[in-house]
Amino acid sequence: MDKAKRKRLARQHRHIRVRKRVQGTLERPRLCVFRSLSHIYAQIIDDAQGHTLVAATTLEADMQAELGGKDKKGQAKVVGQVLARRALAAGIRQVVFDRGGYLYHGRVEALAKAAREGGLKF
Repeated sequence: MDKAKRKRLARQHRHIRVRKRVQGTLERPRLCVFRSLSHIYAQIIDDAQGHTLVAATTLEADMQAELGGKDKKGQAKVVGQVLARRALAAGIRQVVFDRGGYLYHGRVEALAKAAREGGLKF
């Protein structure tokens, strides 16, 4: 097994461990983060119904103007701010944070801090 596959599997196992404890409800949905090499994705999910309530990603066409010229950490901040705005507009104030098996560092931390500053409570 090569190093990349071992790393991916280790992250998936960490994510499974986290998901055993972190469940999203309608009152406190789950803020889930996925980080690829180039982009970052964030969703707010109601696990009871299995529905995504709000989402934001660096791939969205209407966010390209805000993202232009920023590094990956800066882009993660913008995604966190946009996600918080959309969540507040949908009436979501509190969430549980699912870091997706990633370390709470770098882009994941930047997204979480921006979402908190935007008005979400973890």
